[in-house]
Amino acid sequence: MTADVIIIGAGVIGAATALHLSRLGAGDVLVIDRATAGAGMSCRSSALVRMHYTFPPEVELAVRSDAMFDAWPELTGRPCCIRRTGFARIVAPGEESALRANLAMQRALGARALEIDAAGLTELAPGFCVDDISCAGWEPDGGYGDGAVVAGDLLAAARARGVRYRPGTRVHGLVRDGDRVTGVRVGSSSETEHAGTVILAAGVWSPALARTAGLCLPIETEFHQVALLAHPRWAGAPFACIDSVTQTYFRPEAAGAMTLVGSFAGPRGADPDSFPDTAKAEDLAPQVQRASHRVPALADAGIARGVTGVYDMTPDARPLLGRVPGLDGLIIAAGFSGMGFKIAPAVGEGLAGLIAGPPPGSVDLTPFRPSRFDEGSPIQPPHPYSDD
Repeated sequence: MTADVIIIGAGVIGAATALHLSRLGAGDVLVIDRATAGAGMSCRSSALVRMHYTFPPEVELAVRSDAMFDAWPELTGRPCCIRRTGFARIVAPGEESALRANLAMQRALGARALEIDAAGLTELAPGFCVDDISCAGWEPDGGYGDGAVVAGDLLAAARARGVRYRPGTRVHGLVRDGDRVTGVRVGSSSETEHAGTVILAAGVWSPALARTAGLCLPIETEFHQVALLAHPRWAGAPFACIDSVTQTYFRPEAAGAMTLVGSFAGPRGADPDSFPDTAKAEDLAPQVQRASHRVPALADAGIARGVTGVYDMTPDARPLLGRVPGLDGLIIAAGFSGMGFKIAPAVGEGLAGLIAGPPPGSVDLTPFRPSRFDEGSPIQPPHPYSDD
């Protein structure tokens, strides 16, 4: 073997896994990336930080990750990287009881998750229009970060602990010997790196690589566009928010001088190697218009630029995490469906635990096992929202 563990992908998930493997003494770890750390979809992430999920294990991952973000200097040796603006969750009319049930579940799992009424929301954001909502979820500690920074910090800390790194190296496929993955083909495709375990954390490029070992992952690509709006500091969103009424999410950017606006869904089937690198203003206008219903001042803001990206979507919009039955030597970490950033530190810890033994406090990844769809057991939250 040329490594004990090979990780394909140096985004937030791969980098987090590398760091935790090094902390657990998992042996010789090699990270291979087609470009550089965080240069794929991690750098295009809107990077919201929130605990608000409807599936309890998701909340556990978010809470565990948030504790690691708080301890970032101790974990990575780098300055804290999260802007704690607060986070609001607005649900569709008629789903207030589900909101309250989810908030109670989140609090029981350690999240600081509160219910506020419409008046309380306008106290936090005087410019908001709240005539169509009665309550919202509120997380005072929510906010946002930067996917490229987080991936870079995690990988730098992993390398300081002995993890090896090969940037600018394309993985052409997995090497399979019978019922076991034994390595990867890289470079000219005639070069092989062998390992006891391969972790496939290549995001939207994971399905194609999995197929080289005869494995079909239930993942579709979904194209997304985000608008960055320039405006006076008083005119934007003061905190991060997901709004089911307008089907948008938004958060401040550039110390409040800009607002980032994204939408819930996009067209399926995008090619991760040839999607549009930038977004056109006319394509972004509809989601900006919807968001301006909640934040009317955004209607007069200018679109400074657009950011595009591709999600790797699973049928239940939750990631595939863990080993594949009948195929030893391979661990899947893909299909994050747009939610990877805020849970990456805890996911990396859980994946590392599958190899080196779970550390105290780590989250059990079994509910996210890749085999759940073959078993007829997709994730079904107890109190879902209509757009969950």
